[in-house]
Amino acid sequence: MVGVAGAPHGHRVQAGVRLTRPKGARMALTDDAIAKIRSMIQSGELPPGTRLPPEPQLAAQMGLSRSGVREAVKVLESARVLDVRRGDGTYVTSLAPRLLLQGLGVAVELLRDDTLLEVMEVRRMLEPMATGLAALRMTDADLDELGRILEDMRAAADDAEKLIQFDTAFHHTVVATTGNETLTSLLDGLSGRTLRARVWRGLIEGNAAHQTIEEHHTIYLALRARDQLLAQASALLHVNTSEAWLRTVLAATSADG
Repeated sequence: MVGVAGAPHGHRVQAGVRLTRPKGARMALTDDAIAKIRSMIQSGELPPGTRLPPEPQLAAQMGLSRSGVREAVKVLESARVLDVRRGDGTYVTSLAPRLLLQGLGVAVELLRDDTLLEVMEVRRMLEPMATGLAALRMTDADLDELGRILEDMRAAADDAEKLIQFDTAFHHTVVATTGNETLTSLLDGLSGRTLRARVWRGLIEGNAAHQTIEEHHTIYLALRARDQLLAQASALLHVNTSEAWLRTVLAATSADG
C-alpha cells in the first residue's frame, strides 16, 4: 500500500487503483452538461436538426468531462431531445410537442389506480375547453370524418377492442382540429389505452355503452352546430360519466382483490 498525493492524511490507497469521483459529483457534472446543451438549443446555437459536435469537441467547448457529456446525451436522448444515430452522429430532434410528450402516455399506463383518478381530473379541466375550441375551428371535412367515426362506434357497440379504437380516434380528431399540437399531444398522453379499456369494459359490463355512444353523438351535434358552450358542456358531461365508470371499475377491482 502506498500513499497518493492529495489523499486525506492517514488514508492510503493501493497503487495503480484509480480514485473514483463520488456519485453525487458525477450526477452534478451530468446535470451541468444537460443544462449547457439545453441552453445551446434554446439560444438557437443548436437548432432542430443540427448535428452536435463530436463528444471530445463538445466536452472541451463546454469545459466539462467527456463522461459527463456522454451521460447528458443519454438523458436527453431518452427525453427525445437528442437523436443518437449510430455511425452518424447525434442530432437535435424536431422538438415537436408530440415527440417531447411521448413519454407521458407510457407514464400514465404505469400509474396506480388512485392516480388514474387524478388523471381524469386533469382531463376534466382540459378536454371540455379543447372541445369548445374545436367547435370554432373544425372544418366541414373534419366534421364529416368525425361523423364516420361515430358510425363506426355505433356498429361496434358490443366490441370493447373496437370501441377503444374508435373512441381514441374520435377524441383525437376533435382535439387535433384545434390546431394546438401541444394540447393534442398532452390529451393523447392522458388518455392512454389502459385507461380507456377499463372505462369501456365497465360500460359494456354495465350495459351502458350505448349511453356513452350517445354522449359522443351529443358532442358531435354541438360541434356541427359550431356551438362552443354546448360543446364544452357536452364534453364535460362525457368526462364526468367516464370518471364515474372508472371509479366503479376500480372499486370492483379493489373488492375482488
